[in-house]
Amino acid sequence: MFERGSMEVFEKTLRTGTPHRFDGSTVTTSAEAMTAIAKALSFPDCFGHNLDALYDYLTDLSWLPPGEHVLVWSDPSVLRGADRPAYEAIRTVLSEAVTDDTPEEAFLSVLLLTD
Repeated sequence: MFERGSMEVFEKTLRTGTPHRFDGSTVTTSAEAMTAIAKALSFPDCFGHNLDALYDYLTDLSWLPPGEHVLVWSDPSVLRGADRPAYEAIRTVLSEAVTDDTPEEAFLSVLLLTD
């Protein structure tokens, strides 16, 4: 997981993975963030929209093609400013999902664009 990243870091990361972007400029709640992540990564319709379900889906991307999938979250500071606990909870789930060592053909990286 990249804590902070500029466009240069973003471009370097995309050389190795498939990008899945979401614009965080209007995301102010945990529910909105989960919906945006689910849409960006094309989660199956049965996604439960809670932190446990988010972790489960992020660590099993079996509906996506094999390889690295990079979730690119632009403007995460909007959620952080609107609801810091929600931001911290989602950020924690993203971080834990990235460091999960369960071997999968499709796996996650996360880039938070802050510049």
